[in-house]
Amino acid sequence: MKLGSARAAAARWVDRYARPEPGFRGAYFSGSTVGRPDDDELPPTSDVDVVVVTAEDDPPVKPGKLRHDGALLEISYVPWAQLAPPETVLSSYHLAGSFRTDTVIDDPTGRLRSLHARVSRDFAAPPWVRRRCQDARHRVERGLAAIDTSAPFHQQVTSWLFPTGVTTHVLLVAALRNPTVRLRYLAAREVLADHGHLDLYPELLDLLGCTHLPAARVRHHLRDLAETFDATAAVAKTPFIFSSDIAPAARPIAIDGSQDLIDRGRHHEAVFWIIATFARCHTILAADAPATHQALTPPFRAAVADLGITSTADLLHRAEEVTRFLPRLWQTAEAVIRTAAR
Repeated sequence: MKLGSARAAAARWVDRYARPEPGFRGAYFSGSTVGRPDDDELPPTSDVDVVVVTAEDDPPVKPGKLRHDGALLEISYVPWAQLAPPETVLSSYHLAGSFRTDTVIDDPTGRLRSLHARVSRDFAAPPWVRRRCQDARHRVERGLAAIDTSAPFHQQVTSWLFPTGVTTHVLLVAALRNPTVRLRYLAAREVLADHGHLDLYPELLDLLGCTHLPAARVRHHLRDLAETFDATAAVAKTPFIFSSDIAPAARPIAIDGSQDLIDRGRHHEAVFWIIATFARCHTILAADAPATHQALTPPFRAAVADLGITSTADLLHRAEEVTRFLPRLWQTAEAVIRTAAR
């Protein structure tokens, strides 16, 4: 499907399902499709992110991934209060990128286009870029400091993994790139190569713990994940914020997308999402199918052990390593900002 057709399907979904809601204030595109032309092909391993703006301060749980008119969409909500004033958006690394170009789908109040005009004007200004990089760095620091050692192990892994992965976002934001989710390591490698800092990339992989893993081992873990994914999707009932990522509609992204990276010789770049999906599956299984959770725990523990993590103590040690790395990461981000601003 062409990206333009997928965007048109998204607009129809907004018109049919979002616009009639009482609190509807608009909708816009976000994520990896921002800035790409309509005639680009949307691969089956990608979706179109749609953000619905609502007047509610506490919006409903996001619908997540769904198919509409043949397009795979990812629907989420944001309260209008989070998009005002414009300086708040310019300072937010996960919000600003959506407004650097015209991503507006529907804007009954006119305020989204006004926001786009302001953010696009100052998006690339180094002071705002630094603020967004600081926002990403603080997310790393806060996340690693908040690891709950009393939580189940799969939740501890999630609490370590995602802040660790945000180290890549610091670099992507510095380079004015989209802070993508699943492909963050691949995108960070491209940024470092483009700006002459590729020597830092092995350190990012070391923090994740996958530098030594051969492709065959990553492929093995993906096969185990596929079994766990399918078992989880079949029994999932309890709603989680990520529930739609562990559903049949998301399988082309979670499983096929990781396989595609491995097939392209980027098996290290597939590790992040394999582990993230594994841990999320076990969060669901622990709630909805405890016996299956126990039966499928060994493959998950084996995948995490291949990253050098077998205990809470290992996770805390790795969190400390990431924290110690942040000053060096910041130096590189500053160098990238200077290069990107030329």
